[in-house]
Amino acid sequence: MPMSFLSAAGYFSALQDVLTKVSTSQAPLVDKAAALIADAVEAGGVLQAFGSGHSEAFALELTGRAGGLVAANRIELRDLVLLGGAEPGVLSDPLLERDPAVAPRLYELAAPDPRDVFVIASNSGVNGSIVELAALVKEHGHPLIAVTSAEHSGRMPSRHPSGLRLSDHADIVLDNGAPYGDAILPLRDGGRACGVSSITGALLSQQIVAEVARRMEASGTRPPVYLSANVQGGDEHNRRLEERYDGRIRRTTR
Repeated sequence: MPMSFLSAAGYFSALQDVLTKVSTSQAPLVDKAAALIADAVEAGGVLQAFGSGHSEAFALELTGRAGGLVAANRIELRDLVLLGGAEPGVLSDPLLERDPAVAPRLYELAAPDPRDVFVIASNSGVNGSIVELAALVKEHGHPLIAVTSAEHSGRMPSRHPSGLRLSDHADIVLDNGAPYGDAILPLRDGGRACGVSSITGALLSQQIVAEVARRMEASGTRPPVYLSANVQGGDEHNRRLEERYDGRIRRTTR
């Protein structure tokens, strides 16, 4: 990639190529993931979404936003404090996401229903909390969709005692198309700038929502989708839908 690509326009050009590749190559898997989620929601389940670090953005895209599914709950490391009573200082540990021991507590605090389906996002797919939660999800019989970088994860040793990665536990693995290290624009003296995984992850998340909604409408079910809280009637519409999932999706702590 020539140095002229180190610019706003260069990033946009490079990103377009990655987005096109991800959208094309992952389309069959997006369809399969949407089928799992639509089936779960129509059966009374909800989507449980988790990501740590910048992969938390993927869970944010799937939960509690305008145009998104109401039947979706976000699991976060901060749940340990907000819901679990842990000391706030635990969140200042930069290596918290690498600790497998936090996963059982996160699962317990989420209190998932057997009908729920999980989506776990991690660009590297190797950190302890991610891998351990994925293992717990499968031990409890939930369908699991993973979103990760195939290139990055394949070049990283696992940080979980089992030696396994997120992708090893998943029923469906979506590749976010990010290169090793995530950043895409080369710098003159080495290294790269401008990551892509958050943007490709947002693309995949919204494509999943679109396919879930399409499938539900095709089966004669109205998709439970949020309106913006900043449009007329939005609050009333959203509260009415949230009542269906009372105690199973959390909004008050967000």
